[in-house]
Amino acid sequence: MARRHTFALRHMADGAAVRLRSAAARPLLAALLALAGAMLAGSPASAHILADAGGFGSGFEHPLTGADHFLAMFAVGIWGAQMGGRSVWTLPVTFPLIMAAAGLAGMSGLVLTHVETGIALSILVLGLAIAFRLRIPEALALLVIAVFAVFHGYAHGVELPLATDPADYAIGFVVATGLIHLIGIAVGLALSRPMKGRLAQALGAGIAAVGVAYLVA
Repeated sequence: MARRHTFALRHMADGAAVRLRSAAARPLLAALLALAGAMLAGSPASAHILADAGGFGSGFEHPLTGADHFLAMFAVGIWGAQMGGRSVWTLPVTFPLIMAAAGLAGMSGLVLTHVETGIALSILVLGLAIAFRLRIPEALALLVIAVFAVFHGYAHGVELPLATDPADYAIGFVVATGLIHLIGIAVGLALSRPMKGRLAQALGAGIAAVGVAYLVA
C-alpha cells in the first residue's frame, strides 16, 4: 500500500512539474511570437544574400554551413522528437513546406522586415522549447514552426534569383533541410533517455544561448 501511495505521489509530482514548465515557458513563447509578427510592419529586410550561389551543390551546402539555419532546423527535429507522437514527423515536414512557400514570396519581390532578427528569434525560441521540454498542443507547435519557417524561407527566396540554377539550388536546399531535420530527430531520440532527457535540455539551452548571441550581435 505504501508503495502505491509513493508511486502515486511521484506521478503527481512529475505531472505538476511538466505543467509548471509549460506554464512558465508559454508566456515567453507567446511574447517572442508576437514580436516576430510585429516585424512585418518595420523597415525592409536585409536578408543574407549569397554573392555567387551556384546550383544543387550550393543549395545543399548553404544550410549545412550556415550556423543560423542549421541550428534552427536541427532544433525543430529535436523538439519534435522530444514532444513525441505525431510531432516527430509533423514538425519537420511542416517547416520545409512553409519555408518553400515563403521562398516563393521572396522570389516574387514581397517585402518582409527584420528577417535576420526573425531567424535569430527562431534559434532562441526553439532552443528554449527544448530546454523547458515544452509540450504544447500540436497545432500551436506547428504555428511556431510555421512562423519561423517564413523567415528562413524568405531569406533564401531572395537569394534564388542570384543562383546560377535557381531550381537546382532550391532542391539542394530542401534536401539538406530534410537531412538536418533527420539528424535532429535522431539526436533528440538518442538523448531522450540518458539522465531523464537532461542532456537534450542542456543542448536546447546551448542553442538558445546562440540565439541570444545572434540577437545582440
